[in-house]
Amino acid sequence: MELTVNGVRLYYEKTGTGRPLVMVHCNSMDHKIFRRAVRVLSHRFTVYCPDSRDHGKSERVKTLHYEDMAEDMHAFITALDLHKPVFYGFSDGGIIGLLLASRYPDLLSALIVSGASLRPDSTKELPLRFFRLWSHVDRSDKMRIMLREPDITDETLRAITVPTFVTAGERDVIRESHTRHIAETIPGASLHIFPNVGHTGYIMRSTKIADYILSVIPEEA
Repeated sequence: MELTVNGVRLYYEKTGTGRPLVMVHCNSMDHKIFRRAVRVLSHRFTVYCPDSRDHGKSERVKTLHYEDMAEDMHAFITALDLHKPVFYGFSDGGIIGLLLASRYPDLLSALIVSGASLRPDSTKELPLRFFRLWSHVDRSDKMRIMLREPDITDETLRAITVPTFVTAGERDVIRESHTRHIAETIPGASLHIFPNVGHTGYIMRSTKIADYILSVIPEEA
């Protein structure tokens, strides 16, 4: 399915029945990374998996900004008239979720973020070097956005008032100190570090994140 928001055409897939759950993917990938998780989650949730602008089957743009992608998700949720959805964001999707929840405190019922960064230096040095190198090869703005954004302040984190669950992998490319800072700064947030996995190990070709979401988000009465 397709929906135009903020002048950009977004592709999305809708699966399952139950309370709405929006899942947003990482940089340079698309909704397909959640397919195994969606099979599990769709028994309790109506799962909406959009492709972010310039990703997957969504419309291409010249320049990417996380603020714009957060506004896309606000417009997406509003246009589909989703009432208090749960929002799950992985990596770039997690950045989008943090910005979205801080700007629109009444929009979501819960926020779950995995492997989200606060600033470019949230990424460990070796993968950051790769992003710098690949940014000269990739003609899109996907790598370059990670070298200049985000800039999420403690003020932004403290503005998040919905129940929030912060996760990362034990061997994540995101510095654990930054992940812990996110969880410690958002009021009432909880933290879970998945053991023995990196940035994607509990997301791609796995149902671990689905099991986690089911464990922390209660069934609606």
